Amino acid sequence: MDLYLERGFESVSVAEITERAGLTRRTFFRHFADKREVLFAGAEQLPIALAAAARAAHPDLPPLDVALGALRTVGIAVVERVEHEHSRARREVIRSSPELQERERTKLAASTSALAEAMHERGVAHDTGAFVSRIAVAVFETAFARWVDGDDPAGFTDHFDHAVSELAAHSSRLEPIPKAAPTGHGS
Repeated sequence: MDLYLERGFESVSVAEITERAGLTRRTFFRHFADKREVLFAGAEQLPIALAAAARAAHPDLPPLDVALGALRTVGIAVVERVEHEHSRARREVIRSSPELQERERTKLAASTSALAEAMHERGVAHDTGAFVSRIAVAVFETAFARWVDGDDPAGFTDHFDHAVSELAAHSSRLEPIPKAAPTGHGS
């Protein structure tokens, strides 16, 4: 991570990473497919964990509550396993590279899809499951970004709960947008 921050992701080679870490290239490649995976190791577990959490939710919960609950539960587990400063550094490296930004979006899309599929398994229509999953992932992204920016390494749940409260406050004021009256082009 230090190398990425010092010199930029694109400028760092696997050889430099292994030298700095005191590893052989062979050891590196046993753990990572390429230098991007240093930043995304374990990301394949996120969709699996989200789907499992959604499937385990109480059957009477509405879809958005299931999706939010799954993301809160998994988010807590994620922040317990990562160092706060590491998350800040990781975000800075990702922000510096369009390639890494795309990889991050792919990771979030896979999580959203897995969550939506688990919702469908619970009897939620595909489009509704996809819709509420995207909303819940947006809440998670907001909470995680605020946690990374914050000073309290233990404050993820507060940020998540606040983001849910913001969503609730804004959605309680939502009303359908009235249809525009047809314009009279020929009158």
